[in-house]
Amino acid sequence: MNDWKAICRVEDIPVLGARRVARPKGVAVAVFRNDQDQVFALLDRCPHRGGPLSQGIVFGTSVACPLHNRVIGLDDGCAKAPDEGCTPRFAVKVEAGTVYLDAGELASHATDLPQPVAGPALKAAATA
Repeated sequence: MNDWKAICRVEDIPVLGARRVARPKGVAVAVFRNDQDQVFALLDRCPHRGGPLSQGIVFGTSVACPLHNRVIGLDDGCAKAPDEGCTPRFAVKVEAGTVYLDAGELASHATDLPQPVAGPALKAAATA
């Protein structure tokens, strides 16, 4: 049985946008809302180069990664052909306008994946 954690109200997520949910361990979770008020949750990390999907452009049931425009399905977390790869997806439910995520998944799902490194930190990591 799922233990659901209230995250926010649906209207707190921008239409065709996302909110980030920080976790004590692991990469944050991105909670998306499309123009049909459907809500989805994915790890906030593109499977290609780790770009922040929460900063991407939402259209239909997909999001375009802001780094290299890879299109990721919000319903399954997988890249659309010809691109490849998947990012973990999280169970989400909406009741009476409140968005909930599975607390067990938040605590344990994909917590072993490394944090993306970019910018000056990437150069420092490459020389270390």
